[in-house]
Amino acid sequence: MNQLIKMQKGITEAVGKRIKVLEDEGLALPEQYSAKNALSSAFFTLQKVYGIEKATQESIANALLDMVTQGLSPAKTQCYFIVYGNELQMQRSYFGTVAALKRLTNVSKVKAEVIHEGDVFEIGSNEDMEMVVTKFEPKFENIDKPIIGAFAMIKLEDGSVSYTVMTKAEIDKSWQQSRNKNNKVQQNFGQEMAKRTVLNRAAKMFINTSDDSDLLTGAINNTTESEFEREEPKEIQAQEKQADDLIKKAIQKPEEPEQEKEEEPEQEIDAADEVIEDAEPAEPTEVESDENQTELFDEFGLIK
Repeated sequence: MNQLIKMQKGITEAVGKRIKVLEDEGLALPEQYSAKNALSSAFFTLQKVYGIEKATQESIANALLDMVTQGLSPAKTQCYFIVYGNELQMQRSYFGTVAALKRLTNVSKVKAEVIHEGDVFEIGSNEDMEMVVTKFEPKFENIDKPIIGAFAMIKLEDGSVSYTVMTKAEIDKSWQQSRNKNNKVQQNFGQEMAKRTVLNRAAKMFINTSDDSDLLTGAINNTTESEFEREEPKEIQAQEKQADDLIKKAIQKPEEPEQEKEEEPEQEIDAADEVIEDAEPAEPTEVESDENQTELFDEFGLIK
């Protein structure tokens, strides 16, 4: 355990140094935000994360970098950490997504609400054919009734408002694609989780048209995307990985001139075997993985 604490402390210190470099390169953190305090809070939080001893130092460093880049702190329940396999992921709470969006240029207000059965909710469109919420009248007696949807609004300083609306079926589908698809929090705290889900969608749609720094918008996008499993079939993912491997090999090892060699008799190849080979590209060797991780540790100053 002491070794784990020592490792985490070294990573948080290294991330702190990296943040200073990013600030010199243009990263603007909130005025009242202390990266040092946020990292200290994260350090104590990580000790309680289930499976943290399995997480790679690279994933821990990346999760902490994403946290600080978005100006979040676990002490304010704006984010939390989950281990998937050997990878640590930082995820935003509803409050964290609100805080991150408010950092974007010209954003004055961010809000999400759930719609219960029996509430009055109407939508329409403006002159630019953009969907708008024209009427929302929640009622106290409906609070314990089933949720039928949720919506989020992002209001800019010029008064314009961007709306995102999701039905309960869309929310359920999003939860099914989540890496936490069996999480009881979604069942026990349905209102807050529904608001968080619709606000995350609103954030994804909004920031991709934003003029803000790539560091901030990229960190917000990465955190949102990391919560969900890819929708493409496994066959497509395997083909994409194979293509990436071929490109990397072509860059790292230029083709050598072909040498004349004796022709070998052709062997018959079964078609099914050929498909399996194409669908399962070779994984990086342990040596290659260690070398890549060593380069990252060196960048963070963890290797002297």
